[in-house]
Amino acid sequence: MLPTVAFVYDFDGTLARDNIQEHSLLKALGEDVNQFWDRVEENAQSSNADPILMYLFEIMASARRHGVKLTRALLEEHGRNTPLLPGVEAWFDRIDAFTRDLGLEPVHYIVSSGNEEMIRGTAIADRFRYIFACKYLFDDNGEACWPSVVVNYTTKTQFLFRINKGVENFWDDKSLNAWMEKPTRPVPFERMIFFGDGDTDIPAMKMTREQGGYSVAVFDPDKWAQSSSREKVHKLISEDRVSYVVSGDYNEDSLLDATVKGVLSRIGRQQ
Repeated sequence: MLPTVAFVYDFDGTLARDNIQEHSLLKALGEDVNQFWDRVEENAQSSNADPILMYLFEIMASARRHGVKLTRALLEEHGRNTPLLPGVEAWFDRIDAFTRDLGLEPVHYIVSSGNEEMIRGTAIADRFRYIFACKYLFDDNGEACWPSVVVNYTTKTQFLFRINKGVENFWDDKSLNAWMEKPTRPVPFERMIFFGDGDTDIPAMKMTREQGGYSVAVFDPDKWAQSSSREKVHKLISEDRVSYVVSGDYNEDSLLDATVKGVLSRIGRQQ
């Protein structure tokens, strides 16, 4: 059995452009994108609430106001409108082949504060062994009635440990917290590569690196001219949060491609 290497990705801004809800869902709900996120932030502060839970609530509230049935099928449909970063769709076959040539077995996961039902509607959903992302609970009529899972800044680290221990669900805390010697864990952190782009990924990127794995921060190449993008990269490097920072270009012969292949070759030599 080949040693497993886990590729763990944030989604919004890492594999896809912007936030997944912004491309068509919020517009279909009659929302101005900027006003929506401003309202989420304001309500989170005024209610002293988790901002991720608040955005899930605000989507449900907006659907009710506009008479829209917020079903799993509707969310998946809007997920299909998500534009991916350059080269993402061809990335998986190429990097899997390279990984196996090194005597390693690739597995891919999502750990995201985005919406799981929408991610499942994207063109790459079947590439992942498991998608750890925010989810809704649906009632007997098939409408979203409650957030069943929230993945925020710090809870992302929990899901890295689930991958590390092979606990591929949201509910089994007993197995997650059970003692397991590091050499027996299915995916040691030393064979884990985390890809992220922003503030919600910092704890996960930092922890992956401190546990002996690798963290790769990506940025949208079309936004590099924005000072906020450059400031974010400067901060990630100066605060020692990441192993590498590269443009989010997943095409062959890109800097990201060369960087990840270099990391994989290092992992391969250590086995």
